[in-house]
Amino acid sequence: MNETTAEWPPELDAAIASADHHRFVMENDSVRVLETIIQPGETTQLHTHQWPAATYFLSCSDMVRRDEHGAVVMDSRTLDVQRKAGEAAWTPILGPHTLENVGTGVIHVVTVEVKPQ
Repeated sequence: MNETTAEWPPELDAAIASADHHRFVMENDSVRVLETIIQPGETTQLHTHQWPAATYFLSCSDMVRRDEHGAVVMDSRTLDVQRKAGEAAWTPILGPHTLENVGTGVIHVVTVEVKPQ
């Protein structure tokens, strides 16, 4: 793995492994656009994101990301910066993880994954 691409089993791809929460918007040779919606109290299935991405927040909520072993790797409630609707962030490649919505709002993001050229 490097900072622009990674390889995990195809069945761990977000749109396959966690299809209840991720859907394809469009894809070409340069980018893949995903929409993610996670309702309060829901947790995604274990999945990956094999390319870095620009993520745009349509709505936000507190969240906890866990690795494939269930260890907490990010809890938004402990971060200095709290994301808000209308903001964007750069997201690195993400290995196997789940994301739990531990807040009261809907997590709704559009992610533009950048494929290596």
